[in-house]
Amino acid sequence: MQAPDDFNPNPGEAIELEPGLRRILAPNPSPMTYRGTNTYVIGRTDLAVIDPGPALPHHLQAILSAVEPDQKITHVIVTHSHLDHSPLAAELSQITGAPIYAYGSSAAGRSEVMTQLAAAGMTGGGEGIDLDFHPDLTVAHGDIITGSDWALEVIHTPGHLGNHVALAWNDACFTADHVMGWASSLVSPPDGDLSDFMASCHRLKERQWRVFHPGHGAPVTDPTARLDWLIAHRQSREAAVLECLAQGPATALSLAQAIYTETPASLLAAAERNVFAHLIDLVGKNRVSQIGDLEPASKFQLLK
Repeated sequence: MQAPDDFNPNPGEAIELEPGLRRILAPNPSPMTYRGTNTYVIGRTDLAVIDPGPALPHHLQAILSAVEPDQKITHVIVTHSHLDHSPLAAELSQITGAPIYAYGSSAAGRSEVMTQLAAAGMTGGGEGIDLDFHPDLTVAHGDIITGSDWALEVIHTPGHLGNHVALAWNDACFTADHVMGWASSLVSPPDGDLSDFMASCHRLKERQWRVFHPGHGAPVTDPTARLDWLIAHRQSREAAVLECLAQGPATALSLAQAIYTETPASLLAAAERNVFAHLIDLVGKNRVSQIGDLEPASKFQLLK
């Protein structure tokens, strides 16, 4: 987590960020969501609502109240199906008649190793999965979603979740939970895959961006620097895991306790998931092997 900033808008207020773009903060603050989920409204006549958020009546009313007399909601776009981003989509779609666009249901885009972990009974941590989520229209990497005065390019960015996408709007990008300014993205197996996360960071780095509009927190005004930081941060965590494993085999929990020495006890489970994500990535790179099944409780060792 980063140092606190001055991002603290009023929940429910539609704030214009630039012409054709407004942000409405959902009233769901938490250690995982910061001040709450950012819902974005794009367009001047045909409106796209990006990430309607959790199923909260006051937030639904705030979104509907942001529609002016000469406007209508024509698209509901969900970047990924965690419970703080997608549940309100169904009701908003039913009220407005706007179809729901997304990469797919909650299992879409999941990597092979995460599919195996989920099949073995491992469940995710963090925000929680919206298991009831099903879009009306599925989109793929490179697809263009258009309204009367806007266009959004779909960029598949798995890592935080397999069905996670970012949305390019000219030289701005809605990065949802992949890139945020207030904290590094949670990567929690079997929802999140660190190998995919790093590949998605490099995918975003291939382009020049003016600003990132994240799923939580303030706009990221130096996107390249933030991506560089995220990559370096994960590389430093990997180095710490390898350094600990050089002392002998260890579990994800014992590694987390050794690495996250300043983390409150209440967040240690999330730290253990994060370490496990690194271990899976290192197994895939043939740098580490597990003793027994691939699960957090197993011991892991360096490959010689």
